[in-house]
Amino acid sequence: MELLQLLDQPGREYTPFPFWFLNDDLKDEEICRQLQDFAAHGVYGVVLHPRIGLPKEMEYLSESFFHAMETAVREAARLGMQVILYDEGMYPSGSACGQVVAADPAFASRGIDLVPAEEPGDTVLARTAEGVLVSRFSKGTIRGIHFGQDDGEPDAPPSTDLLNPDAVDLFIRLTHDAYYQRLKPWFGTTIIGFFTDEPSILGRNARTPFPWTMGLEEEFTAAGGVLEDLTALFHGKENASTRLYETMILEKEGSVYYRRLSEWCAGHGIALVGHPHRSDDIEVEKWFQIPGQDLALRWVGPRHNATEGIDSTMGHCSADAALLMGCRRNANECFGACNRDGNPWQLSGGDIKWYLDWLAVRGVNLFIPHAFYYSIEGPRKGERPPDVGPHSIWWGRYQLWATYIRRLSALLTDTEVQVQVALPCRNRDLHPDVAARLQKAQISYCYLPESVWPDCRMERGQLHCRGLAFNAVAGDMDFFPELPHLGSEAFTQAVTPDCLCSPEQEELRVRRFQQDGVECWLLVNEGEEELEAEIRFPGADCLGQYDLWEGKAARLAAKDTAPVRLPRRGSVLVFSCSRTQWDSLPTAVQPVILPEQSFYLVEERPDAIQKVYQTELTVSSELLEAESILLPVQAEEMCELTVNGRDAGAAFWSPCRFELKPYLHLGTNRLQLTVTGSLANRYGNHPVPYGLGIREIF
Repeated sequence: MELLQLLDQPGREYTPFPFWFLNDDLKDEEICRQLQDFAAHGVYGVVLHPRIGLPKEMEYLSESFFHAMETAVREAARLGMQVILYDEGMYPSGSACGQVVAADPAFASRGIDLVPAEEPGDTVLARTAEGVLVSRFSKGTIRGIHFGQDDGEPDAPPSTDLLNPDAVDLFIRLTHDAYYQRLKPWFGTTIIGFFTDEPSILGRNARTPFPWTMGLEEEFTAAGGVLEDLTALFHGKENASTRLYETMILEKEGSVYYRRLSEWCAGHGIALVGHPHRSDDIEVEKWFQIPGQDLALRWVGPRHNATEGIDSTMGHCSADAALLMGCRRNANECFGACNRDGNPWQLSGGDIKWYLDWLAVRGVNLFIPHAFYYSIEGPRKGERPPDVGPHSIWWGRYQLWATYIRRLSALLTDTEVQVQVALPCRNRDLHPDVAARLQKAQISYCYLPESVWPDCRMERGQLHCRGLAFNAVAGDMDFFPELPHLGSEAFTQAVTPDCLCSPEQEELRVRRFQQDGVECWLLVNEGEEELEAEIRFPGADCLGQYDLWEGKAARLAAKDTAPVRLPRRGSVLVFSCSRTQWDSLPTAVQPVILPEQSFYLVEERPDAIQKVYQTELTVSSELLEAESILLPVQAEEMCELTVNGRDAGAAFWSPCRFELKPYLHLGTNRLQLTVTGSLANRYGNHPVPYGLGIREIF
């Protein structure tokens, strides 16, 4: 099957594209060495991210700066890697590290505020009984690339008015045009995109709560708005003027900032990549050739907001936007500062696996790990840690992670998604409560943002929109009321879950789609306990399965129903196949699972954060006849096993299971287990227990 060939050998284009924090003295030989190291570990793409820690003598967009960028791009091209450029120094985007405002102070971010009395420089918009409504500079900043330019520091660069077309045009001239002039030969080949990062109209740490731009008052009143009525914004209330204001700000943000960047990228043969300011900013996704979002700061995580709150919507936000626009890929900048308990560097391999599966089952198919650090020297190690690449404990085993990411990305690219329910929404109102009900019932849905509503039509009893056909609607009861809506008996009759579980499984997530003409179900256990159910896959003939981590296909059932067991952190691809195809699949191996062995501690290596355990296993001829022999281990965090001196692999989350069959011989066998603990023990605020018999702590 072509599907299995795709998964067995996923192409380089499906590589993770890590943020590469360029945060120290950038030397040609070190840039090349690190890129070569990335490629050797299965990473064939990077985002070149100028980051705090660059030497002061290397000014942003200077000759020395571009020399380093060109060195990286040239070496990436030689290695057959791809590059996504980054449009700021450091973030949020739009200010050219303060150079836009330096060129014209009038281009600084603006906002509105309700104050007792105006100050010099304020523009009075309205005098009301509640105070004076003024437009003023927000005094917002961005995070810069040099020490002393961080939040609250005196040299933090000023942010730009992204609603001002002249300011945005200057930003593009300073950054995009300068990059193109220097790197033109690689655009559209090695260089595939430009990343824009959570652009903020007000900037960070702004003194004004709501965005504005010079002259907006004339446009606003001409459109029927009443300036005095905007005082409702400051009380969290809504009226006709506040609704008009929100609409105009969103439209301006899209047309002035995102559209300009999008058109520039399209005109230069690359994609606009990146993500908007908030997880539920769905309307501006339409300007990206690769829509994206940002999973950071543990907004969601195991046992934490997986289906609750605005951040739980981000996976569908980018994936559904891509689906509606016909984009092949959608991205997520993932893992950034997703530490547990606010303890820097406490991010486990089990968490990484959970995040990858959480994003994939919602349709994300381009992963941008945050981050691979050029350097962790001095304070750099404390700047939005952890490093999830070369300075992580699992870097020596990163091929396993890179291959898993490529498989997920390949599997979810160029698919025909099977979706039954339309979920109409407005920007920053993606109904996470409704989405959660559907996910827990294994019912597929697609967000329909307000801008696509004019494209919706009824045809033969279905709702059609941009090539998609829906049988029912969730959320707004007034949206195409002739269709069955969530909560009604008609909905239950019109919508069949993507898979039917007995007993019900609220922690099971499913994505149903066709890949290479094959009906597929990606199943993910989002919970903390093993999941076991009899599951029927509607429309299937025979069922095959593919272990996406191990890279192994097998028969599942010669019918449309099968028992499925997913361990904690488990994921599996189930696919429909003909009886002939099913017969050609390997029979699923029934392993012999050994009882947990009594390992004894033989060595502690505190500098390496490692504990070494050994045991002896006596193996009989009867045991050796088994097709598979699994050793279960309960440990935190990375476990590496040798059997009789031979490498038997690594595991990164419990329950760890090691395949012993290829390494055992008759009689006495020596097993050695090395457990490497979290780097929070070296760089964090408090130590984290590690070793055998320790469960992950939440």
